[in-house]
Amino acid sequence: MSSPPPRRRGRALAAALLLLAAVPAGAQTVQITRLSDVTFGALPMDGSDQIKSQSVCAYSGLFGGRYSVSATGSGAGNAFTLANGAATLPYEVQWNGSAGQTSGAALTVGGTLPGQTMLLSCSALNPVNASLIVLVRGAAILQARAGDYSGTLTILLSPN
Repeated sequence: MSSPPPRRRGRALAAALLLLAAVPAGAQTVQITRLSDVTFGALPMDGSDQIKSQSVCAYSGLFGGRYSVSATGSGAGNAFTLANGAATLPYEVQWNGSAGQTSGAALTVGGTLPGQTMLLSCSALNPVNASLIVLVRGAAILQARAGDYSGTLTILLSPN
């Protein structure tokens, strides 16, 4: 896991920073690369949802290239929440089996998204093949206490 970047202060009521960590898969049969920190910066107070999407490389070296995706957050009970002291800001996580997407299948705490398929590793010509989407709802932003929020999201790929 990389060290956190310097904190950013925003003019809006809430600012968010989310660190991502990939959990290594056993015997490298499944892998995710190209994850990076997700920074929302100053969040607008206009009630709009804020979406950050990043294209990643996800694949399985198993026959058929099948894998499943699960995620845990750093909130209580592994919830998807950002924290500012005792204050929290919930977020949602989605996965899409294609790169460059801004919506996908919802990941839930304790749940697994099975049936993902990608047999070959990413190449220099095609370095990404899936999308990780993080969404903070406008209604949650409007209710948030002012300050800097941060948290950790762990993504796990498992062979299936």
